[in-house]
Amino acid sequence: MDGENCSSLNEFLLLGISDNPGMKVTLFTTFLIVYLTILVANLGMIILIRIDSQLHTPMYFFLSHLSFSDLCYSTAIGPRMLVGFIAKNKSISFYGCALQWLIFCTFVDSECLLLVVMAFDRYKAISNPLLYTVNMSSRVCSLLMVVVYMTGIMDALINTILTFRLCFCGSNEINHFFCDIPPLLLLSCSDTQVNELVIFTIFGLIELVTLSGLFVSYCYIILAVIKIQSAEGRFKAFSTCTSHISVVAIFQGALLFTYFKPSSSYSLDQDKMTSLFYSLVCPMLNPLIYSLRNKDVKDALKKLKNKKCFHL
Repeated sequence: MDGENCSSLNEFLLLGISDNPGMKVTLFTTFLIVYLTILVANLGMIILIRIDSQLHTPMYFFLSHLSFSDLCYSTAIGPRMLVGFIAKNKSISFYGCALQWLIFCTFVDSECLLLVVMAFDRYKAISNPLLYTVNMSSRVCSLLMVVVYMTGIMDALINTILTFRLCFCGSNEINHFFCDIPPLLLLSCSDTQVNELVIFTIFGLIELVTLSGLFVSYCYIILAVIKIQSAEGRFKAFSTCTSHISVVAIFQGALLFTYFKPSSSYSLDQDKMTSLFYSLVCPMLNPLIYSLRNKDVKDALKKLKNKKCFHL
């Protein structure tokens, strides 16, 4: 296509979840509650880990970054989606769309790799608890997080550049609630085979590292748990992993269902629901899972509550 046609489109229209006017108030109220829960729960988790000295361990260091990632990619999507329910103008600028995807992709990729790091952390804690803080020093933890975030940024940049240099010379209506890659590729009048190949290859590598890392880590965790002599000790050791397993199953299942299937089987309505699940429901559930199933977090909340009652 010629340069004039490719550069003529300067905004997209996000059609949102539903075009039923009668559902707008209900959907807005529901997802406002969901997003506020995400903000309160994840910010609360980050602040609690910061202020409670007993939570200054590698496990909670990584958990605070999990909450940070959840907060970032849900905020890239949530407020704009809420505005779409009540505003007549559903447009988002070309560069705003690119920025939304860049932030979203960066922190979703980062969370995938962070889940592997958290599994490795659990293995170190269970296999050799006496040397846990030595093996997982603050320097090691910080270095792991640098690798996680840099990988997320690199993948997001590659996908954003390749996608937003395509020609969009026809319709500008994105049948989605955010600037996701599959519906954007459907709008392009360019050949998108290279983009699909790059997405599948890079994200496939990230998922391969994630799933293989999780599998290997949990194999070693199971072997380490088996070596513990007391049944109570084995239960206590493995119970520290249950929250992580729950988060992995929910988040990875939704991602794999959305992005690892041929474009011929792409269903807009089905993928909207799946995208809602991993982009807004998962960030809401993650801190709740860790707070409700974690004794240390519950104890920290009780201490904070008692301090407030004492000062009052």
